[in-house]
Amino acid sequence: MSKLGNIGARLHRGEISYDFIGHRKLWYGISILITITAILGLAVRGLNMGIDFQGGAVFTTEKTSVSVSQAEDYAKEASGHDAVVQKLGNGTLRIQIAGMDTQQSDEIKNKLASDFKVDPEKIAADLVGPSWGDQIANKAWQGLAIFMVLVVIYLAIAFEWRMAIAALVALIHDITITVGIYALVGFEVTPGTVIGLLTILGYSLYDTVVVFDSLKEQTKDITKQNRWTYSDIANRSINGTLVRSINTTVVALLPVAGLLFIGGGFLGAGTLNDISLSLFVGLAAGAYSSIFIATPLVADLKEQEPAMKALKKRVLAKRAQAEAEEEFADARGDAVDDDEPEDTGHAVVGPRTQPASRGRGRGRPSGKRR
Repeated sequence: MSKLGNIGARLHRGEISYDFIGHRKLWYGISILITITAILGLAVRGLNMGIDFQGGAVFTTEKTSVSVSQAEDYAKEASGHDAVVQKLGNGTLRIQIAGMDTQQSDEIKNKLASDFKVDPEKIAADLVGPSWGDQIANKAWQGLAIFMVLVVIYLAIAFEWRMAIAALVALIHDITITVGIYALVGFEVTPGTVIGLLTILGYSLYDTVVVFDSLKEQTKDITKQNRWTYSDIANRSINGTLVRSINTTVVALLPVAGLLFIGGGFLGAGTLNDISLSLFVGLAAGAYSSIFIATPLVADLKEQEPAMKALKKRVLAKRAQAEAEEEFADARGDAVDDDEPEDTGHAVVGPRTQPASRGRGRGRPSGKRR
């Protein structure tokens, strides 16, 4: 842990760094590949929409010994639709039938009670009409669109429009990957899923804004120097906040992983899967996009400006000149070493004696002057 902290401090001070911006084409390629996979999964398999969006009914039985597979057969026979059955922690069954006519709920309830050999009053039924499901879906899309617009406006005012565009691309990237994972895994999409999506979008923005704030501060007077390009400073901003991003992501993922793998997997609390999967995938994708997508994209957009192009040209020219001078100095040093005479072993040791002046005392009269 002390070594990790030392590395983080050195990254923050700029003593060591990794060239994220220089490898941005690699990150773009990885993101495009993942996004295409998610879109294909969404197009081929589609989303498993819950009854809150399709309409239908949820029947909850009392504690029973009927297996999940047998309950699925009973529900399909009674309703004519495929059913999703979950065994809850207290031994009861949750039978979800989407797309059914809610007017048939009493008939289906009685049929299930007969198959389960229980009193119909012991089976609770929650009904959702298809119009209500459509309304929920429309409100969810409207909320997401309003959220995106407000984010772009805020970032354009607080930073600049290039950063707003980069953040928007990162958000769309995170949403696409999360929705695609839902399609590939087949988890049910519920209002909890929408809540999870909005939560991870806020987290992704938080991580991105931290890097953008550091970048804005360090590039305040960037054109007044000839040492760093915009991409160089963007890379420094990523490295300076890298450990912080990793720490916050890991801390956020640990409880979500507990909900997903322990709560939903080992304990059988399937109702936690809808929100925990969106949080888990979205948090990981948000941390990735803030480092590998948003900031490199800002650097690409920013260096299209004439001032940044001129700065890059000056910096590269200065670096080329410094390299040429260094190479010339090295070559000159080698040449001087080659021209030095060999040591013959007859060096003079001791103080050097100066010869006496030949004209010392010449022209001075002897004796006293008369």
